[in-house]
Amino acid sequence: MLELKSISKRFGAMDMSDVSLTLQAGEYFALLGPTGVGKTVLIEIIAGLIRPDSGRVSWDGADITSLPPEQRGFAVVYQDYALFPHLSVARNIAYGARARGCGSTEISARTARLADMLGITELLARRPDTLSGGEQQRAALARALATEPKLLLLDEPLSALDTNTRVRLRRELKRINSELGATILHVTHEPEEAMALADRIGVMLDYRLRQVAAPEELFRRPTDVSVARFLGIQNVLSVSSVRGDICEVAGQRIHASSADESTRHIWIMPEELLLSHQPFASSALNQFKCTVINWDHSDALLAVQLACGDLRLIALITYTSFQQLNIEPKRQLYVTFKSSAIHCL
Repeated sequence: MLELKSISKRFGAMDMSDVSLTLQAGEYFALLGPTGVGKTVLIEIIAGLIRPDSGRVSWDGADITSLPPEQRGFAVVYQDYALFPHLSVARNIAYGARARGCGSTEISARTARLADMLGITELLARRPDTLSGGEQQRAALARALATEPKLLLLDEPLSALDTNTRVRLRRELKRINSELGATILHVTHEPEEAMALADRIGVMLDYRLRQVAAPEELFRRPTDVSVARFLGIQNVLSVSSVRGDICEVAGQRIHASSADESTRHIWIMPEELLLSHQPFASSALNQFKCTVINWDHSDALLAVQLACGDLRLIALITYTSFQQLNIEPKRQLYVTFKSSAIHCL
């Protein structure tokens, strides 16, 4: 088990402060955030490549804050792969295991097993400059895993790859986590990637760890408006006042069953909004006449932008609904949503 306790590090414009986090053995954890918020610095502190200004790094209860990298038993894979260009794939994979003192027989067995697992057996005799990006990343993963690390640290490992290769490698990473029981900390700036891979996700913004949660909980219940906006959650609205369960938002009175006097923002999932030509007969307390501003595609659905006076909303609808509603700019519609569909921040 990895434990970070009140980690702080400051240099230049970076001011990381009071980062605390616990990873359980065998967990796949994603550290999610935009570029330049301290994610790589944090994993290099964990790896022992950077010393924190304050705080403690522990592994299985032992303080390793001052322990050099080679004594921690962790492995790091960077987005640029960092393979040795003059060595074959087989010798790259063997390098770490040999440095750990493994014998030739064990090194050969590990190399063959990992090459088979990652589908690079036919590449073992080749050099890195003859490989594709995906092949190089597989080789880099095999080299890291050959050391049988206690913790595998991945720094944006898929960011330089094309979409199809990224999807394939996601499957490989999940399989490595499952079959080898490897504890993985995966740094990424892609919410979709974190959602697809992680048991839990930690969102890092402005050098602070803002929220840690399981993927579904994080995307359905962000506790911080900045987290919600970074995740791409739509319909995050500022509340000007609250009376009972009624929130004043952009001149409209919105019923929110979970609102209280501390509510400063609300958000509504776009798929919770129902559109109709006439007022919708339902128990929903929120219904507004609106005007279509525009629309665009969102995967298999269409995101329709609406104006209800000064209130702006986005609704996700199917292409069939788009046709039935005869959506076009300035079309007058009604939007309906339940008070229980509103999340308060």
